[in-house]
Amino acid sequence: MQASARIWRHFDIWLLATVALLTIAGVAMIRSAIADNPELVELNVVGRQAVFGLVSLILLLGTAAIDYRIWSALSFPLYVVNLIFLAMIPVAGVVGFGSARWFQLATLTIQPSELAKILMIIVLANFLARNKDRIGEKRTILRSLALIAVPAALILIQPDLSTAIVLLVIWLALVWAAGVRMSQVGILLAGVALVAVVLTPPLVNYFTKGYAAGEDFFFLRNYQMTRMVNFLFPNPDETFGASYNVDQALISIGSGGLLGQGYGNGTQVQLRFLKVRHTDFIFSSMSQEFGFIGATIFLILIMFVIYRCLRAARMARDGFGSLVCYGVAILLLFQASFNVGMNLNLLPVSGLPLPFLSQGGSSLMTTLLGIGLVESVILRHKRIEL
Repeated sequence: MQASARIWRHFDIWLLATVALLTIAGVAMIRSAIADNPELVELNVVGRQAVFGLVSLILLLGTAAIDYRIWSALSFPLYVVNLIFLAMIPVAGVVGFGSARWFQLATLTIQPSELAKILMIIVLANFLARNKDRIGEKRTILRSLALIAVPAALILIQPDLSTAIVLLVIWLALVWAAGVRMSQVGILLAGVALVAVVLTPPLVNYFTKGYAAGEDFFFLRNYQMTRMVNFLFPNPDETFGASYNVDQALISIGSGGLLGQGYGNGTQVQLRFLKVRHTDFIFSSMSQEFGFIGATIFLILIMFVIYRCLRAARMARDGFGSLVCYGVAILLLFQASFNVGMNLNLLPVSGLPLPFLSQGGSSLMTTLLGIGLVESVILRHKRIEL
């Protein structure tokens, strides 16, 4: 009992406090962003997010209390369960926004692809830690890539291109953190470039014949191709065209100025010019209401959380714990960077949520579970003195 109590002396209270603050801020921003939209009010979006936030914070503490090395021993069963859930989505999943990504459990919707992000961090960290003496061998690199490729392919079928890319980014970051030379990974990237060259002729044929007709291009849906086309070749003459959401996001950010228009007073948000303002474009909502200073404070808080995760990775007693913390840090960094870049029209529009702020119970729960794993590593970074 004394040994169990002693480890809590190392608990990172600063990390927990920042995460709790961001979670509360996310619920508050969603409340403002829905702008009394009757459909969203009827669905009790704010209440659901608040409940998910509270439950997720409890799960964070529970995950921290569990020795993170237990998840290493359970990595294979977790991987199998992950694949089963992802494989069931096309059969039993709920369709929304042109994709089947959710399971309906009573009044709750669960998105397995979100949970897959954390599970694959655990699986990859375990594999790379166990094969640290053979980390430079091509066979080890290819096996690690195969581990991530299967769930990524299942997620791509839904279709969910952005989450599949997140998994590949996690793989690339973790193999680098494990000690694989970038020259070795470069060979695989060269293979990807070769595939891109091979696909060029059918891609040209698609845009000359199939794109306007609404056809899909292999595993990419027509709407995904449209997003990329509008990002690369925007049409300034379109008022309510495919680039409408991005245009409204830029207007929202720009009109926020230095200090913003005030909580609940953002014109583009409250008058509903800005669409999906409580999910994909919640950063624009926040920027209009709290201005440049408010958005900067939020980004500083996100970077502080990432810094504490990287600090935990350096403190970890073993390779598995270190890689888990690196994986969580990369997940937060990539999703936050991509979402903000999308809002600023620096990157194409995707469905990647902004950590802590975007509405989505599965996303919030996954993020806080990741923080719980980081806290578990911090709690056990020193041997217990009896």
